[in-house]
Amino acid sequence: MTIQYVEPFSRGFARMKKALFNPFDLKKWFVVGFTAFLSGLTDFHGGADSGRKDGGMVHWEDVLYFPQKAAEWLTENPGWAILIAFGVFLILILGVFVAWWSSRGKFMFLDNVVHDRSQVRAPWNEYRVEGNSLFLVSLSLAAIVLVIVTGYVIQCFTALQGLYEGVEGEKALIVPAILMLLGLIAIFLLSGFISLLLRDFVVPIMYRYRITTLKAVGKFFTLLMSRLLYFVGYALFTFVILLVVVIAIVIVGFATCCVGFLLFALPYISAVVLLPVSYTLRAFSVEFLEQFGPEYHIFPRESATPASTETTIA
Repeated sequence: MTIQYVEPFSRGFARMKKALFNPFDLKKWFVVGFTAFLSGLTDFHGGADSGRKDGGMVHWEDVLYFPQKAAEWLTENPGWAILIAFGVFLILILGVFVAWWSSRGKFMFLDNVVHDRSQVRAPWNEYRVEGNSLFLVSLSLAAIVLVIVTGYVIQCFTALQGLYEGVEGEKALIVPAILMLLGLIAIFLLSGFISLLLRDFVVPIMYRYRITTLKAVGKFFTLLMSRLLYFVGYALFTFVILLVVVIAIVIVGFATCCVGFLLFALPYISAVVLLPVSYTLRAFSVEFLEQFGPEYHIFPRESATPASTETTIA
């Protein structure tokens, strides 16, 4: 079995051109763009500098003891503490709703890509069970990452505080601080890789077999363990594509005297403008997965090209 990257990406790009430009339908762009917007709501998807106690731009003491100082300030200002706690609670509630919408949106967007159509209400209702299952697993994964990151950061602050109080010279803190920062980056990279696999491969398996997230993870895990390097390569290939897209956005932004940046800053509008990118990547992930055997075929096999071009919200 030969696993390729460029070929499935090219097929995904061809599907995008046919769906969005042959013919060009602005209403279809806005409808499919809305499902892409929902799908991407939860996709995300310096080194330490030293100072001196008596001067400099950064004071190690201010950084290392910031949690204690913040706790003391909140204790002395209970009104602000209550207001901040309420704001954090509202943000968490909003985040839960966003994750729920996005989980359902991932199946809506995938359904539109797989069948070359533009529907909102029908796939929203059709994939309610799968979307809710994905939401619960995604929420659990986010909670686990939050606990791990919080514990890791607390340990880092505690260790650096111990070094700061027990050594002469703040330069001794630089190497440990950099290593701890690299560890934090590694945690985020691993969680990002897991989220990528969940979105790009577990969701299509759920979609094909109409099963829950944990059952789809079980089916995909066997494939992942036997072909891990291919999926790492997929993640790197996707990263390069997104890097090129970011560079293009920056160039367009400056070429339009920053007007382009304002356009990309509007979430739904940017989802519509960048629909060719998200559409291609969604099709690419499915094309890549299909290389591993007929049990992973997602696109309809009765025709060589996507079947329907119907545009509807019903």
